[in-house]
Amino acid sequence: MTPQQQIQRVPALPSSSRLIGTLGVIAMLSGFLVVLVYEYTRPFILENRREAIERAVFQVVPGATDHRDFVVNNEEIFPADSGRNGTLLYAAYNTAGELEGIAAGAAAQGYADTIQLLFGYEPDCECITGFSVLQMAETPGLGDRILTDEGFLSNFNDPGLDARLEPNRKELANPIVTVKHGTKEQPWEIDAVSGATVTSKAVGKALNNAAQELLPKLSPHLDELRRGEESQRHEIAGDANG
Repeated sequence: MTPQQQIQRVPALPSSSRLIGTLGVIAMLSGFLVVLVYEYTRPFILENRREAIERAVFQVVPGATDHRDFVVNNEEIFPADSGRNGTLLYAAYNTAGELEGIAAGAAAQGYADTIQLLFGYEPDCECITGFSVLQMAETPGLGDRILTDEGFLSNFNDPGLDARLEPNRKELANPIVTVKHGTKEQPWEIDAVSGATVTSKAVGKALNNAAQELLPKLSPHLDELRRGEESQRHEIAGDANG
């Protein structure tokens, strides 16, 4: 076989338009599959998150057996399913229908990624009584020590982390800050975990930002929430419908 015959037997390359068309079809199919998987798994993801939040509410508000979800803005408070915009909170009640505390979300950038928390707030002492991590990607054995270090967790022991508002009820009397391990002197300070300072500071920043945003809005409505689960639920729902 001559070299000329060999060259003639080499198959012709497909045209660029055909390649582009093929890649376009593959991209469309891939996109369709991604959307299909997302839509299929979305209800399971939402349900898992709902269950995680419910467990976290009862963890950060000990003694609570039920909770109602609300959104609060600068003027009013509504049931969370009312379609109104505002800051989401969870009012937690005991078996007698009495308000045990408030749970709300908080988030801040940690060492590896954003740390998402749920914290508990006790209106009577105006303090944060604990937190639960909803999502975290910190270094195992270092950053995740915020969940196990007894010294760090003691920041939230009785009487809790100070989150009092100024007399004008417009902002915290003292911003919540994380300080170097072993240097805490004030009830609004968080004693950091040695070796996990970045993560400790992220917790302090998340709690401070969330408290600064939520508590001034929440303060005017605490009496409504304290009246009991059933009575305040109907009253607030009636205000929302009106």
